[in-house]
Amino acid sequence: MNSKTAIAITQIGLCTPLGDSPTAVLNNLINANTDGMKWRDDLMPERAALVGEVRTVLQPLAIKWQRFDTRNNQIALVAAKQIEQQVLAAKEQYGADRVAVIIGTSTSGIATGEQALAQHSEHGEFPTGYDYAQQELGDTSQFLQHYFGLSGPCLTVSTACSSSAKAFASARRMLNADLCDIAIVGGVDSLCQLTLNGFNSLESISKGHCQPFSVNRDGINIGEGAALFLIARATEQDEILLAGVGESSDAYHISAPHPEGIGAIAAMQSALKMAQLAPEQISYLNLHGTATPKNDAMESRAVNTVFSHHPPACSSTKPLVGHTLGAAGAIEAAFCYLLLSELNTDNQLPPQVWDAEQDPNNPVLPLVAQGDCAPLQHIMSNSFAFGGSNASLILSRSTAATNRANADV
Repeated sequence: MNSKTAIAITQIGLCTPLGDSPTAVLNNLINANTDGMKWRDDLMPERAALVGEVRTVLQPLAIKWQRFDTRNNQIALVAAKQIEQQVLAAKEQYGADRVAVIIGTSTSGIATGEQALAQHSEHGEFPTGYDYAQQELGDTSQFLQHYFGLSGPCLTVSTACSSSAKAFASARRMLNADLCDIAIVGGVDSLCQLTLNGFNSLESISKGHCQPFSVNRDGINIGEGAALFLIARATEQDEILLAGVGESSDAYHISAPHPEGIGAIAAMQSALKMAQLAPEQISYLNLHGTATPKNDAMESRAVNTVFSHHPPACSSTKPLVGHTLGAAGAIEAAFCYLLLSELNTDNQLPPQVWDAEQDPNNPVLPLVAQGDCAPLQHIMSNSFAFGGSNASLILSRSTAATNRANADV
């Protein structure tokens, strides 16, 4: 199979601070609903933190899945149940060994480990059923494979904030190498003390609501959630394509991005090249937009370079859900998927939530205002991680979907 084989995104499952259903998430996205952002005083000893928290009341896993019973997997299961029928149909059609599972995460079951350690410290023993493997990075991928009864390729990508964006790249390569016929791809991360306090030690946690690209930005809000997809070789009936994936690693610094965004530029350009698109064909750009001083400065310069000083409409959606770390690439790809879907009949865009005070030291980006719309055909989503691990995705409406939309007008 050649590298130009079209890859389609056929199903989606969600569990996010904006909701769990496609309709709810899209409506909250385009209306800039920040109700999923909650103040928590139990995550950092020094102060409260504003975080993106899933709205669903999570349930413990069934007894037979007790080995996998973590908050991370409970969140993943909410999303997994939404694609379960299609996964089981694919398993029947292709065989259990031809369905891959590729998940991006950075926390896995760390929150469960924190709770277990606290109990051990107080009572001298771990909780019944606790298993250290619950906080190993591969736990969620293994859980989903066991849950669906699959035996195909199963792996985890953990490259910090680009993890679940890079999961799409891995899945695409597997499909092109004929290692599978369909792949469950996505990301999941859950709130835990380790990540909040780690970012706080870097002085990267905002004192309030994060302000991407503002002169007053002072750091991130952490979030949690999951987005899972089914991706496969495209047919004429498929409506949304994974048109391009770009990856790079600039390895400039362990935590700081290259100031001129060399790796970010390379990732965006690679995605455009794979999709065979010119920069001006991108109609909306979902920015990585963490609201940290160095990342926003770098990304604004990189976007300005790639798009020849005329970027498309763009926004950061992290003020709505927080920075979901290893799940960010997948959750923001899900937002792009919903914007391209038939649910978004008016081609509305997600507005930028900020104080509108532009940083004069950085190039000005055309940030989306409430009510803005654009003809949506090709959308890019950026994920730029620690260590210069960068990924850009391009999702596109298929020709068939565009023709059907035009026929309905």
